[in-house]
Amino acid sequence: MSISLIPDCTKTEIKRASNITLMSLLNLTFLPLISFLWLLIQLNKNHTDWLTTYYLKFSIKLNLNAALALGVVTGFMIVIGGFNSAWTWVYVISYFTLVHTLFILLAVWAMTRSWSGKRLKTD
Repeated sequence: MSISLIPDCTKTEIKRASNITLMSLLNLTFLPLISFLWLLIQLNKNHTDWLTTYYLKFSIKLNLNAALALGVVTGFMIVIGGFNSAWTWVYVISYFTLVHTLFILLAVWAMTRSWSGKRLKTD
C-alpha cells in the first residue's frame, strides 16, 4: 500500500492544467505572443488547485527561458558573426532547431503529464 503525497485531481483541474500546457506549447510553436498573454491572464486569476498553479508557473518559466535563450544566443551569434555572414545563419538556424526543439519537447512532456493529473517529477 502506497501513500500518495499528491491529492487526487478532479476533471476540472486536469482540464485547466491541460489548457495551460496546451497554451504553453502553442506559444513555443504557432501563436507566440497571443498564447503567452493568455498565460499571463491566467496568472492573474485566483486558481486554488495545486495542479493548475503548478503547470501555470512551469509554463511561464519554460516560455520565458525559451525566449531568453533564443533572443540572447541568436543576438550574440549575429553580433559576433555579422548579419550578412552565411555561417552566422547556419549557426543561428542550427541552434534554433536543436535548442528550441528541446523546449517544445519539455512542453509536450508537461502536457502529457498534466493529462494524467501528475507533476513532471515524482517526489
